[in-house]
Amino acid sequence: MTKSNNAIKILDKMTGNDIELEAMIAEESINAEVAQLIYAARTKAGLTQKQLAELMGTKQPVIARLEDANYEGHSLSMLQKIAHVLNQKVIIDMIPITASSR
Repeated sequence: MTKSNNAIKILDKMTGNDIELEAMIAEESINAEVAQLIYAARTKAGLTQKQLAELMGTKQPVIARLEDANYEGHSLSMLQKIAHVLNQKVIIDMIPITASSR
């Protein structure tokens, strides 16, 4: 048996045909991706969590939660606020699901 270090292949093998488990993994992947996106935008702007929070009129722990891959409360309005203070915009796209995009 050939070993793989490709996380997608490993998860596919583990989930088999379990649609519920696949959906849960997809949701967690999105949460992690959004958290990473916020972190990358903030650090690229050269801001600390506290500085970003102040620009948004909130507290640093809010930004820390948003940058946590396990946080499930991301909202479009919060992403738009972050993008606005960083002089960026949020782009959302829907693309067809294919076997290779899993």
